[in-house]
Amino acid sequence: MAEGSALAEELRGKLIAKPEVILEDRDLMKALIAANERAMGANIVDLRGIAMERLEARLDRLEDTHRSVIAAAYENLAGTNQIHRAILKMLDPVDFEDFLHNLGAEVGPILRVESVRLVLESAQSATEEESAVKRMSDVLSVTSAGFIDGYMSGGRAGAPRAVVLRQTNADAIRVYGDQAEAIGSEAIMRLDLGQGRLPGMLVMGAADPHQFRTNQGTDLLTFFAGVFERAMRRWLA
Repeated sequence: MAEGSALAEELRGKLIAKPEVILEDRDLMKALIAANERAMGANIVDLRGIAMERLEARLDRLEDTHRSVIAAAYENLAGTNQIHRAILKMLDPVDFEDFLHNLGAEVGPILRVESVRLVLESAQSATEEESAVKRMSDVLSVTSAGFIDGYMSGGRAGAPRAVVLRQTNADAIRVYGDQAEAIGSEAIMRLDLGQGRLPGMLVMGAADPHQFRTNQGTDLLTFFAGVFERAMRRWLA
């Protein structure tokens, strides 16, 4: 009993010397407020306690929002760094064949996608020259005019957006071929290849069906597509 009393006196002395210890401990403050309400009885409404509960709930929401904002900022920073590294790697090759090979072998893994496809439209049926270009890499394919708009719009009316994020559909086999079954979502970027040229399309396919979603921002991919189409204009020239 004497030891317990001495311990209690020692603890009491510490709390009196530093009362902010109690104020800074949320669980302890909750326990004290609950004990105070019990002591007042059920017939008394403690408006101050109710106000504190509401303020505490609001603080919890603010802290959750704060954590969400910080997480989003880190995610955006990581995404920006990822795009920058992919662009630098994309600009390394000095000839077109290496450029195409580099897309699938180097740029794709940096962007954490399983497939990268470059689609170019041709106003005519495939010639021997186009077939030779197509054989340079499994990244490149040549299609008839109008294919890109149809693929990006998914059969819906209206002009297609510059960047489309979505889960893959039955048309995916026309872009990915035998690999289509392994692709769950895709990012599709329309390419402006210059005046007098038909548009191009850069497609990134991911196995994760939720990696590319319609509610995601497209600013970084728009920037990536802008750099890519300028590189393509240089090769086409």
